[in-house]
Amino acid sequence: MLEKGAFDKRTADFLWMMIFGAISLLVLSIIPLFNSFFLGIPMVSMLLYVWSRENPNAQINIYGLVQLRSFYLPWAMLLLDVIFGSSLMPGLLGIMVGHLYYFFAVLHPLATGKSYLKTPKWVHKIVARFRIGMQANSPVRPPANGNSGSGVFRGRSYRLNQ
Repeated sequence: MLEKGAFDKRTADFLWMMIFGAISLLVLSIIPLFNSFFLGIPMVSMLLYVWSRENPNAQINIYGLVQLRSFYLPWAMLLLDVIFGSSLMPGLLGIMVGHLYYFFAVLHPLATGKSYLKTPKWVHKIVARFRIGMQANSPVRPPANGNSGSGVFRGRSYRLNQ
């Protein structure tokens, strides 16, 4: 839902969020307090946190027992992880990185008008180059069909005589 909702037609922004999250998690996992070797759970927690902030009033049903607003879902999932015996740190690490991204990408620009996490042009170029998704706010346009080929094979074609 995050790709179809908040990041609809903003593929480069979604890719930048994933790159930012991965780099932030790698940097934080070096710190002994946050030491983590597997960063899959923190990455999912980061995505869940960003989604919960983009859709704060959606109703979520957990195991058919509890219904709550999605604003509280990352914390409920963290609580369930602890109840089921998992470590608290991976989920908490993901929530921290998700909040860091959401603060600098959404909240801070709304309050001050300055955007520190604006998607770099090179990410837009990658998305345009490989024609990944659709880009509504891109400063870069994809190459024209006639000269660039489909992305794998380029150059002129020649028919071989049989």
